[in-house]
Amino acid sequence: MSQPLSIGIVCFPTLGGSGVVASELAAGLAQRGHRVHLIASAHPMREFPHSDNERFHEVQVPPYPLLEQAPYTLAVATKIVDVAQAHGLDLLQVHYAVPHAASALLARHVLGPKAPALVTSLHGTDVTKVGCNPAYRAVTAFAVAASDGITVPSDYLRREARERLGISEALAIDVLPNFVDTDHFAPAHTRDHAPLASLFAPGGNAAEGPYLFHVSNFREVKRVGDLMEVLARVRREMPARLVLVGDGPTRELAESRAAALGLTDAVRFLGKRAEFVELLRHADGFLLPSETESFGVAALEALSSGVPVFAYRVGGIPDVVVPGVGCLVEPFDVEALARAVLDVVSNAGRQTAMSRAARAHAVAHFGERPALDRYENYFRQVIARRLTEMKR
Repeated sequence: MSQPLSIGIVCFPTLGGSGVVASELAAGLAQRGHRVHLIASAHPMREFPHSDNERFHEVQVPPYPLLEQAPYTLAVATKIVDVAQAHGLDLLQVHYAVPHAASALLARHVLGPKAPALVTSLHGTDVTKVGCNPAYRAVTAFAVAASDGITVPSDYLRREARERLGISEALAIDVLPNFVDTDHFAPAHTRDHAPLASLFAPGGNAAEGPYLFHVSNFREVKRVGDLMEVLARVRREMPARLVLVGDGPTRELAESRAAALGLTDAVRFLGKRAEFVELLRHADGFLLPSETESFGVAALEALSSGVPVFAYRVGGIPDVVVPGVGCLVEPFDVEALARAVLDVVSNAGRQTAMSRAARAHAVAHFGERPALDRYENYFRQVIARRLTEMKR
């Protein structure tokens, strides 16, 4: 048996894809016997199986009147140094380059020769929106390029990283697809609208579906306003309802648009929820009208739950949502997206077949066990390569 590793994982503790992948990876590696140190500003929202091999280290950012913004980047760097010195990390993986790659690079200089190998895992908007912004690009690109390993979840994001951050072709960027816990995100034995209907008529009988679902961090890139446009068009033919999980800066916009379209009674905003699979697995379809997605973790969770996905054909989504498990349409065409939903949910046989295909696709290609194997092998390769370079 290979020697267990001591691994530090830095992430944001959110429902966004980077936070979900990081915390699931930490839990999975810990259950395999590795000593995992999760570093974040708060406990991840998702609850995962407890392991004595996993420890949480909170990043605390003390406020100071002189500083307009709390120096989170420095606080993360300091926590990395503390954890590495106390626990002898073999490898540090940072999720979402901004600002974690810069924090890790600073920590590496403080630690000197005893610094762990560094892997930066890019997730999407840290490349396409934030990292390429002139205010951050130079430092972010330098820190990412200085890493011992760089990972992305899709070929799409690898291309974007090279173009937007100017990462040389000489530097390897490895594609490690995201994964899902297919035991947790599993279909209902029998799809029953009652759990979803109760959100609209507690204790009563709400009209039958279809019921649509959405999960996100409600940032502009998620285009949550399009959800209301799609729902309004679907409801011209069927009494559809929409359940949304998550929160963020565009929630108010979505609520206002729902009211303007007369959809208030057909929409439920549940806010941030760590656990939502008991509702998701009873939905008839999952809507993801994002401007771009490097991969689409939320879409994968829906597929694993046996829920067809309806989305725009952007970014890395076509790698996840293939024909037969959902429908992709041209970007920002709400009419086409609504029609795609109607074509499936109005046909019980087609909806059932697509649901089964969605589940089979997730299990066959995105299961947790092979993903953890890939990460373990990759981490050992990065560590070995760094040790070899240090001996030169």
